[in-house]
Order: sequence, then structure tokens, then C-alpha cells
Amino acid sequence: MTNGLPNWQERYNAKFILTIRVRVLDAPGKLAELLETVAEAGASVGDIRIAGADSTHKVRDVQLFLTDEPRRKAAIAAVEGLDFVELLRVTDEVLEIHRGGTIETRARVPLATVMDLRMVYTPGVASVCELIAHAPEAARTYTTIANRIAIVTNGTAVLGLGDIGPVAGMPVMEGKAAILAHFVGVSAEPVLLNSKNPDEIIDVVEHIAPGYGAIQLEDIAAPACFEIEERLQARLDRPVFHDDQHGTATVAVAGLINALEQTGRSPADCRGVILGAGAAGQAIARFLVDFGIRDLVVCDSKGAISLNRTKGMDEWKRRLAGFTNPDGVDGAIADVITDRNLFIGVSRPNSVTRAMIESMAPDSIVFALANPVSEIPVSEALAAGAAVAVDGRGMNNALAYPGIFRGALDAAATQITAAMKLAAARTLAACATDGLLPDMLDHAVHAQVSAAVAAAWNPADTRTEPSARVAART
Repeated sequence: MTNGLPNWQERYNAKFILTIRVRVLDAPGKLAELLETVAEAGASVGDIRIAGADSTHKVRDVQLFLTDEPRRKAAIAAVEGLDFVELLRVTDEVLEIHRGGTIETRARVPLATVMDLRMVYTPGVASVCELIAHAPEAARTYTTIANRIAIVTNGTAVLGLGDIGPVAGMPVMEGKAAILAHFVGVSAEPVLLNSKNPDEIIDVVEHIAPGYGAIQLEDIAAPACFEIEERLQARLDRPVFHDDQHGTATVAVAGLINALEQTGRSPADCRGVILGAGAAGQAIARFLVDFGIRDLVVCDSKGAISLNRTKGMDEWKRRLAGFTNPDGVDGAIADVITDRNLFIGVSRPNSVTRAMIESMAPDSIVFALANPVSEIPVSEALAAGAAVAVDGRGMNNALAYPGIFRGALDAAATQITAAMKLAAARTLAACATDGLLPDMLDHAVHAQVSAAVAAAWNPADTRTEPSARVAART
């Protein structure tokens, strides 16, 4: 539900939203037959509106929700096969909303007179340039830099689509920018980099960084994303934030705070397992350990990650092993999940069975966050005994990153610390009134997150990793 209204796209897990305009014979039962036909083809029906009529037919716009391309084709073919229906038009609503892009740059000041032009541009602007040349900090006040971020991608890990390249990933970057502008008033500019070389990406971002108050890394595949973020943050005096890691982790912990309350547990009571050791999985693990969960095992496709494992390990998984899996357990996810009371999945669709959930401790918590299809359906997890279950549709990182960036920019932070992320998670949890997380469309929620993040900034506390006493196991 959103603002009291059902979100049909989420309910139907719809990738395609079509509006078909059809001319239907105006006779009893014909509309019902049309709707039954599209349902049999795999479509869920939304709004139906009358768009016109003549002496024998009615023209209607029918909204269809479809999960994949085969069902889209089947639904259209089914409509075309009805002899009492004429298909007049098919509109892909998702494509239409992206036509021409979803963002643009606009002037913030009027340009109605010659004097306006001369103050905004030459000759008046020269005095502002001279001021900044002598006092660089003035750029925060007299330019957009303090309210502007770069959304940097190379398109190697776009949503559930994988390595589709930076240009194909552009609609995602525009969507991120639109969300930032709408909810927290931050100007964001997509920066597409046609490179998979971390050195090249780091150099380019370092060179363009002076024009931005922060850098958002987006849809860059692991493990390169870890190196890029770490090295950039060390070089730059402004926040570098990989949303796929930290935005996802922040929302997951926010949901966990309320899930623990519902099940009467504390972080110390958790015996957790994470399936997936990519960007999100490793960031969630770091956050959970920092949050107080000590018995945590991370599994990838080769099983549990530990200091004793050698197969499929790299620098980043060795770091991960240094502060997780304290008992050195091994085995596949089906073995590791047994008797644990917390599961978080950021891996592949349908990779967890009902039997695995049944093997967990009573009243378990299940966050199956793989997109677009979760590791196990929420209904199956609940039926298998989970006390709390949610999928990726119920945990959207767009709840976190707008407020995190707004708060960091407002505080003139040089990086986004563990304390700032925890402040965001606790605020999101506190804002929830129905379910684990609040309404993503509520501007007041983003404002509260922004304020909490800004208040949590402390220049003396630059810790972004788990505490030294935990990391010392490496």
C-alpha cells in the first residue's frame, strides 16, 4: 500500500505496464471474455476506462501488468485473436515515462531582463569567480557544488540485468537523480564511464570531483566496486558512497531493527547467515557486525566464507572472513542455515527452498532481497515457519540514499561514516508505523533521515568499517 492505495506493480511483480486501447463489441459478456482471455495469457488487469463509443462498439483503455516478455507477447496475441475486438493501440507506460529522459537542468534564477543576464553571466559573474579564487570555501555558498552530486557508473552490474554497459544503465541513473531531486532537493548528474579498469575510473572521478559535493557510485560490479570506493574515498575530501552496498545495508538494518522488536530479540541473540558475497552482501555483513551481531556467516556459490577457505577467495572475501564466521563453519547454504534465526539473501532467484527455512530456528527472520525475483517467495517463507519475511520489493534502498546524501551535504561531511549510516537506519525504523519500514513516498521520512545523518557527522570519527576489536581477527 502507498498513501492508502495498492501498488499494483509491486503486487503483480510487473516488469511491463501496458495500456491497450481496444474497440469491443458492445454486447453482454464480451468485455468479460476479453478480460478472461488476457488473464489466461498471464496478464493482471488494472484500470479500465471508456474512451469512446459508437452504435455497435465501445472503445476502452485497459491497463495490463505483465511479469516478462513472453507473457507480454502472449497477451497481445490473445487480444488480436478475438474476432469481436479490434486492437487500436498498445502503449508501454514504462517506456513512455522515460521518453526524453526523466531529468533536466533548469535555471534557478529568472533571466527576464538584460540585467539578469549580465548578473548571471558576464560581466557580473566575474566578481563571484574572483571571490572563489581568493576564498575557495565560498564555492559552497555561491555555486551548486554544495548541493550537487555525480552518479558514476560503468554499467557492469545494472539491477538484475548484469553487465549491460553504461549507456543502457543511463535510465537507472536518471531515475536516481529524479528521486534525489524530488525528495530531498539534491541536484544529481549521471556520469557514464566506458571503462572496467578501476585505475581509469578512479582517475576520472578524481579529476571531476571538484565540481561535486559528493560522489555516488552506482551499478559497478564487485569486486572492482570495493577498490574504487576505498581508493576514491582516501583521495577525496568529500563523500564517496556506493549505494548498492551501503544504501541496501542501511535499509536492511532498519528493517531488522523492527523485525528484532517483533520477535523479541536483540542483535546479540541473532545467529545469522547471508547468502551472497557481492557488493550488497559484504556491506550488509559489515553493518550487521557493527550493529552487534557476532555470529554471522556469509555464503557465496561455493559455500561458507572463512579464514580457512582457499577456493574462490580474493582480498575482499578474506577481509570479510576476518570479522565474520567466528566458529569457522563450512558447507553450503543448506547446511549453514540450519538452526539459525536470521537469513538475508542478496543472491539469485529461487536459491532457497522451503525445507531450508523449515530447518531454521523457530520464529526466524527472512529477508529474501534478490531482484527482480527473490530467493524464496514471502508466502513460502512464512508458511515454512518464518515469523517475519520480506522481499526486495519491500526493502528499497531509495528509502536511505536520498536522506543520507542530503544530510552529508548539509553537514559538509567529508565522508559517510558508520555512525551516519546507523543514524539513518535507526530513523527509518522509528518512522515505520505499519510494517518494517516507512512509506518511501513520505517526504517527512526523508527529511528526518537527513537531519539524523547531519547530526551524526563527527569529523573526529571517520570509521566506516567494523570496529577495530572485531576486525582484529584478520
